[in-house]
Amino acid sequence: MGKHLTSAEIGKLWVTYIGNTLSRPILTYYLKNTDDPDIKKIVSDALSLCKQIIQTIEKVLKEEKYPIPIGYTDADVNLEAPRLFADDFYLFYLRYTGKAGMSIYAMAIPLVTREDLRNFYIDTLNSTMQLIVEIDSVLMKKGLLSKPPVIPVMEKVDFIKKQNYLNGFFGNVRSLHALEIAHLYDNLDSNVASRALLIGFSQVAESEKVRQYLQRGREITSKHIKHSSEQLHKDNLPSPPILDHLVTTSTISPFSDKLMLSHKIDMFSMKIRTYANALSLNGRRDIGAMYGRFIMDIGKYVEDGANIMIDQGWMEQPPKAANRESLSKE
Repeated sequence: MGKHLTSAEIGKLWVTYIGNTLSRPILTYYLKNTDDPDIKKIVSDALSLCKQIIQTIEKVLKEEKYPIPIGYTDADVNLEAPRLFADDFYLFYLRYTGKAGMSIYAMAIPLVTREDLRNFYIDTLNSTMQLIVEIDSVLMKKGLLSKPPVIPVMEKVDFIKKQNYLNGFFGNVRSLHALEIAHLYDNLDSNVASRALLIGFSQVAESEKVRQYLQRGREITSKHIKHSSEQLHKDNLPSPPILDHLVTTSTISPFSDKLMLSHKIDMFSMKIRTYANALSLNGRRDIGAMYGRFIMDIGKYVEDGANIMIDQGWMEQPPKAANRESLSKE
């Protein structure tokens, strides 16, 4: 074992641990409230992977004498609460959160230099990808898998000849290219799951401040769904179906306000990355401006959520560099 973990290693282990301790109580509750055997197996597999990740990180941190983060515990879930979501929602939820997890794990691989930790992230990424393959298989079996639109086969390879290819607001606006469609659809796919989750969370939140924050998140997400869908519809392309009907009418919370607030802050933070990725592969000014507005919406929303977490004493501090100026004064 190395004498010290690098900042990248401790940072990635920390965020992976916090994220999976958040998922564990949610998946435990989902598993208790699942009837469909195919979906129950998926949720059970996801929970097993989650527990395995937590155990591995705890072992590493203990060996390296790092404090183990508190994260989220059994105190953050009420397993006796009535069902909040229909079985089918769990598939869309795991697909939505699985993509976020894959992003974290994939980014860790080139940053982590210790062989055992690099292998841990490779294995974790592979297991998460396999889980998403299983989810898609069950969604397909149930006729619920929403596929990105099909576009015509190109007759020949061509090159862009005019700057108006970049137009979006005025003049001759071209149709969407494949990557623009792919990312519009992928972001919509995540946002429809996010909105259903926000509806459920805002329905059961106990604190008025947290409830209002979650409702605001639903409004932002609805706006993003509307604008992204419009871009596809202009070219007569479909958008993913809404999932709001998969939320029950229960108003009894299965989860602590701390967990629900933190979950949405984390997932909205991941939207910044997915929107920025879509922006980087976009070639039209109107869509670029749209993603820019989306990122500004999310940035302000995440900051406001962090302020609530800090005010409540809920925000756990990540490992940080030494403050040399402060140390020299001491």
